[in-house]
Amino acid sequence: MSQEVMAIVLGAGRGTHLYPLTKERSKPAIPYGGKYLLVDIPLSNCINSRITKMYVLTQFNSASLNNHISRTYIFDSFSARYVGVLAAEQTYQSNAWYLGTADAVRKNIEHVYDQDTDCYIILCGDHLYRINFQNMLKDHAESKADLTIAVKPVSQQKALSLDLVNVNNRLRITATKDRNQVIPDISSMHAPKKILKKIKDHDHEPVYLASMGIYIFSSSALLRALECEGEDFQDIIPCMIRQEKVKAYLFDGYWEDLGSIRAFYESNMNFTRIKPAFNFYDEKMPIFTQKLNLPPTKINYSVIDQSLIADGSIITAAEIKNSIIGMRSLIEPEVRIYGVYFMGATSYESIEEKQKNAEQGKPNFGVGRGTAIQGAIIDENVRIGENCRIGMGNTHREEGDYENYYVREGLIIIPKNCVIPSHTVI
Repeated sequence: MSQEVMAIVLGAGRGTHLYPLTKERSKPAIPYGGKYLLVDIPLSNCINSRITKMYVLTQFNSASLNNHISRTYIFDSFSARYVGVLAAEQTYQSNAWYLGTADAVRKNIEHVYDQDTDCYIILCGDHLYRINFQNMLKDHAESKADLTIAVKPVSQQKALSLDLVNVNNRLRITATKDRNQVIPDISSMHAPKKILKKIKDHDHEPVYLASMGIYIFSSSALLRALECEGEDFQDIIPCMIRQEKVKAYLFDGYWEDLGSIRAFYESNMNFTRIKPAFNFYDEKMPIFTQKLNLPPTKINYSVIDQSLIADGSIITAAEIKNSIIGMRSLIEPEVRIYGVYFMGATSYESIEEKQKNAEQGKPNFGVGRGTAIQGAIIDENVRIGENCRIGMGNTHREEGDYENYYVREGLIIIPKNCVIPSHTVI
């Protein structure tokens, strides 16, 4: 079965739920897993599924995202493979920003619509999963659906914070519930018994079907969908259900919505486990990213336990547990790091730059001697001085924005390019 497929990856808006990580970048451009960016997940899934016509729609703080895509996803000149970037633009028809996911596609339809394309697959830029889209495309074609939505079985507890769909025994979607809708009882949304038989390990508890934010539209159906009122796809799906055949594709693998600081942190910390829920070590379906040709990481006299250490780092006489250390990280002696995502640096400093830093009383990139950090996210190019204490022994943290750090969902976040002077206690 041969279908012409185009993928559209949504670059997201301001990303307020992941602020301050989105203070200087868009959500898909946030470093992830030590050496990747979030946008690498949907693009890699497309490439592994032999979908090689892709557009990324960008709008907010998109410079770093655009640079990453242009430097990473370079195909040969003798094929129709590409990853294009479509930024929000002013036209004679509109001078407004994207108002939502559907509105972003609507405003770019003249750029992305191709009459030779059979299907469009719409993806979010901030979800973690590994899926072969060819299986979903086959299901979409065989069912003759106008729209197919990937759904993930979830417990009632998780269902309360996700977009839900209601299906009949043939997995045709009959209703939806937006995560922002507050209703006293969601029991009517649980999956039918016949569908439960297709779900492994559901333990006979009520199972709900959450939308994964992965949509496959038949070409003509996409045009009809964008004629419906609504700025987000979640808004126009009820219109589609009334007029079109909308089907669910049941996916029982790993999927995570990284739409909050806590979810982002926990997802990264999961990679440090002996058996993480998501496997980066899958050679058949790898996650691609920019090749930086960095040297191997050098570790001197250190204790490192259940941690990931990215390329180009130098770690000396440190203790690191259950943490991720990003690229070009410089960790000085007697440093202790527990449960931390340290994103590293975007460049090395020269000897002259380090001398200038010392003259100005400013620490170098990385973590200075004798510092201890626990339960935190340290963004890129952060300079932490000597003998600092960040999050150590402090279980209660007041939410808020402080002089050189933030507290979100109980986590301390040191923003990009921040300087933490020696002997600071947070």
